[in-house]
Amino acid sequence: MRRFTPTPPRRPEGIRWLRSDGKPNISDRIYRVEGDAQLIAKRPVYTVAKTSPILEAAETIAYRWVRALPVVNPGDKTLAGMVTAMDLVNYFGGGEYYNIVRNRHKDNIFHALRLEPVESIMNPGPVTIGPEAKIPEIIEKMVVHNVGVLPVVLPDGRVYGIITEHDLVERLTEKVVGRRVEEVMSRNVVTIDKRATVKEAAETMVKFGFRRLPIVDTETGEIWGMVTAKDIVRYFGRHEAFNNAPTGKMSEALAVPVTLVGTKEVYTISPEADVGEAASKMMEKRVSSLLVVKDGELVGIITERDILYAVATAGKG
Repeated sequence: MRRFTPTPPRRPEGIRWLRSDGKPNISDRIYRVEGDAQLIAKRPVYTVAKTSPILEAAETIAYRWVRALPVVNPGDKTLAGMVTAMDLVNYFGGGEYYNIVRNRHKDNIFHALRLEPVESIMNPGPVTIGPEAKIPEIIEKMVVHNVGVLPVVLPDGRVYGIITEHDLVERLTEKVVGRRVEEVMSRNVVTIDKRATVKEAAETMVKFGFRRLPIVDTETGEIWGMVTAKDIVRYFGRHEAFNNAPTGKMSEALAVPVTLVGTKEVYTISPEADVGEAASKMMEKRVSSLLVVKDGELVGIITERDILYAVATAGKG
């Protein structure tokens, strides 16, 4: 099994699907697919008030198993921003938001999770879509802005629903797409060693911009499992982190092995397989990515985003 070493931060995922004018080359077939944002959007949509503690956002993501939450103003419930699992991973030790924990809360895990409001780490200017938007416009916004979640917002600013890459892949993908996995997968796979800590995993995710990391034994090259941003959020949202902070320090909770929060269950696919087969397997296993393996060697990773872009541009050169 090949061993992977860290690579420079990747370019935004959608950039390879853009034309020279900065627009995605969406297939004519997609323009013929009926449906609009109001029809596709998932409801009810789980939200969090911007004044709510960060722990509440983590709890909602952990128990609802979503990857992002619209943040609303507490009075009129209009959209104020978005907070994602990666924003929380950044706060939980992965990036610059962790400075809030260290400087404002002196590494106190209880204060950091229960006293800091969501608005401290939310994106106050999220990309949105109107309820009348058609599928090509939805895909174009996701590709151009490199986002996988779009809140559907009514004219009065209230959130009607939410659309994810998963929703579009589920709706658009056929059994045979006509593109092989190896054509659309990411080849520079960033991994984390099984002996690494949760903090090291969080830092790696934020540094390289990946929401998921294969966990490997770097001494043997074997794949142990996978850890995702949602796994780390679940660790905090389900209060497991509190049990690993005997003196109440966030740094203690982050020092545990990544294998404690990751999962050994991983699913693979061949690079020669059709993208439609990869999509079907993701739907069946309820996962958002597959490791691409050839002759026992990890050669890439394919995600729902890769599949969506491949399907949306199928038939285009």
